[in-house]
Amino acid sequence: MQKSIVLALPLALCGLVFAAQAGTSKQAAAHAKISMTQARKIALKVYPGKIVKEELEHESGGSGLRYSFDIKSGKNTHEVGVDAKTGKLLENSLDNNDAD
Repeated sequence: MQKSIVLALPLALCGLVFAAQAGTSKQAAAHAKISMTQARKIALKVYPGKIVKEELEHESGGSGLRYSFDIKSGKNTHEVGVDAKTGKLLENSLDNNDAD
């Protein structure tokens, strides 16, 4: 019985963290003026390839809210940042250290 409780507690805490992150993402998305789909198109025009990671995040620069994409092309992965309120390009940099 005690083993079940010990195992259940970390799982419950993980669930709370994921729920909090989902809530934060929904709140951030409500402030975005362009959609994730529009931002993907902008990012892929800047650096064509396959998107391997994408997120909407609060980060300094631009409006403070940006879509961040890791785009793989060949052996290279670029991080492309698109302002979520204006659609302007914020970043296009080689990011091989974080490649999956």
